[in-house]
Amino acid sequence: MAAVVAAAPAKNNLLAIRQAGQITDGDILNYALTLEHLEDNFYRTALGKFKEADFTAATNDSNFYGNLKEISSDESTHVSFLTAALTKAGVKPVAECTYDFNLPDVKTFLATSSILEGVGVSAYLGAAADIMSKAYLTAAGSILTVESRHSAYIRNSLKESPFPSPFDVPLDFNEVYTLAAPFIVSCPSSNPPLPVKAFPTLTSSPDNPATISSGTKITLLTPKVVVKPADGTSQIYAAFITVTGPVFTLATPVEGGFSLTVPEAPEGGAPIAGQSYVVLTACNTTVTDDTTAAGPAVLEIS
Repeated sequence: MAAVVAAAPAKNNLLAIRQAGQITDGDILNYALTLEHLEDNFYRTALGKFKEADFTAATNDSNFYGNLKEISSDESTHVSFLTAALTKAGVKPVAECTYDFNLPDVKTFLATSSILEGVGVSAYLGAAADIMSKAYLTAAGSILTVESRHSAYIRNSLKESPFPSPFDVPLDFNEVYTLAAPFIVSCPSSNPPLPVKAFPTLTSSPDNPATISSGTKITLLTPKVVVKPADGTSQIYAAFITVTGPVFTLATPVEGGFSLTVPEAPEGGAPIAGQSYVVLTACNTTVTDDTTAAGPAVLEIS
């Protein structure tokens, strides 16, 4: 297995970072609370910035504003629930951070909301296997199903399929934090440290086709970093994450990133569809935190 390096490290100083080791249920609940704080602040920010008429005009749905307030209330309830659960367990809960969501208009808000809700689903799904307490697992599952309904509703408001795949995609702690980190400006120094890190950023090129599907040639950008194999000659791969395992395709270096063709999932595997995630790696057999060089990037696959 070839090693891969990025010429510049990702910034990891947004959260207090702890060396990876045994991850406890308290760590997982605080990780979930970190995400819920972000979503809670995101919706409160949007509701404070835009008027009901703005949402109605953007969605052509007079019910959207009321439903959005329900989503915002759900996220606030999740924050309160997780905070109380951690306090009861004798674990200090993380406090809300400072964020920058860059929301110039409702259209941008809707696109960001869809990504955040999808990531939330993938975060809870990916963390489920590491939760030891059955009570916490059930509670996390009950939040996961609500986040999934949020995601479906926002996708439908964007005129996207509310259920584009028969399977959702699990993401691990570092993959999720990599996607959340760009929104986080700073966090209280008193917050307990979490065993997470951010990988270098990987994004979809703005020049990619508006509609992406299996067989589409696309470019992924690695802003501010140069990803290359450690030996200078090994192949770089793009790995599309699915619940049945990653699907690999060759990634060819181009200016600012890599060019690749979106693969089709093998027969019997989960399809690559809807909100999908891809990382760069020098390994074409597995995806781990040790083999990931950059990403995930978020792609909408039809």
